[in-house]
Amino acid sequence: MAERAPPYAVLAEFDSSDRLIEAARKVRARGFENIDAFIPFPVEGLADAIGFRSRSVPLATLFGGIAGALLGFLMQVATNLDYPLWIGGRPLLAVPAFLLIAFEMLVLGAVLAGIGTMFIGNRLPRLNHPLFDADDFRFESGDRFFLAIFADEHFDRDEAGKALAALEPKAIIDVPGRPAR
Repeated sequence: MAERAPPYAVLAEFDSSDRLIEAARKVRARGFENIDAFIPFPVEGLADAIGFRSRSVPLATLFGGIAGALLGFLMQVATNLDYPLWIGGRPLLAVPAFLLIAFEMLVLGAVLAGIGTMFIGNRLPRLNHPLFDADDFRFESGDRFFLAIFADEHFDRDEAGKALAALEPKAIIDVPGRPAR
């Protein structure tokens, strides 16, 4: 007989975004840190309620922009020093002339770093997620709000189920874990 895989998460379904935010605050107050919400549209205040504090994308965007601007500027400086052209008394290193390319490279570096960091942070591209294996977890309607407590090394299924049941959700759904191979 095959061993039963440990659960991946426990989901609770709510009928409104306000109830979801309230539930997230209560679940975090009970000591659950590894939680997330799945919603059909952006909800103001949800990031604070689930404890999302990541600042990696803005920082990566800033550093990517700085690196891009420096690369664009230094690329032009190196080109002008390697192939000097003395035209009309223009200085060899004309900083105002270099700013347009430096700005364009700043934008390119910032965008690529921000998007790359977002993909890495969201673990994308992911073709299948374990939550898709859960019963009744689908986004075919725009009125379903889910709160998930993910399994970690201290996860107790009964404790998580009782914490979610106390919030009176529409449904509590077990998400099966991946079987060990």
